[in-house]
Amino acid sequence: MNSAGRRKSDSDTTSCRCHRFGAIAVLKGFVTIDEVKAAIMDQVEEDLSGREHRLLGSILLERGLVTENQIETVMLELGKQR
Repeated sequence: MNSAGRRKSDSDTTSCRCHRFGAIAVLKGFVTIDEVKAAIMDQVEEDLSGREHRLLGSILLERGLVTENQIETVMLELGKQR
């Protein structure tokens, strides 16, 4: 919630400096928005079907869309935001 007591909208979240894994990976040019969306869809479908939760980076790595070094770069960026 923001200071006015309402939930953050997409525009509020976009303006904040805290990005999630997929957003950072796109901003760094590692993957496209469509690739992240497809991986998120798989992640949600797997979660809803009761399978073990997989991290987005793992899904993208399995698909050959990112390298382990790129995942590490994104994770380091996430760590800077905390």
